Amino acid sequence: MKVILQHDVVNVGSVGDVVNVADGYGRNFLIPRGLAVRADERNVRRLEHQKMVTAHKRQKMLSQANAKAELLATTAVSIKRQVGEEDRLFGSVTNRDIADALYEQHGVELDRRDIQLDEPIRQIGAFDVEIKLPMGVKASLKVYVIRE
Repeated sequence: MKVILQHDVVNVGSVGDVVNVADGYGRNFLIPRGLAVRADERNVRRLEHQKMVTAHKRQKMLSQANAKAELLATTAVSIKRQVGEEDRLFGSVTNRDIADALYEQHGVELDRRDIQLDEPIRQIGAFDVEIKLPMGVKASLKVYVIRE
């Protein structure tokens, strides 16, 4: 019996695969539990359509992420902080501070969890901050920490 898997099934296949299984396994286990549907002409066409829609959405998300990466590459953010001895900051600049400054200065909204800082910035200077965008796209943002 040919079935289209609706969920990942161990030792059988993953979502969207068209597989041959024993008649009893398909009829008594996979189909009643909603793990698969029969691979008739209608369901195969539906699967092809879903694959096309998914590919289109994925392509759209990738193009949006690349556009945002290009925008961030040409953008710089300035953050003012009070400074003590040896140009050390009172406090630090965190990923939340960078996200807020990016929104205030350029109107670009970015989730603070997407900003990759190994540790908070504690000195004055220019820093390249890595930003993780959807679909595996990475961008670099120039952050200037200056005296208040």
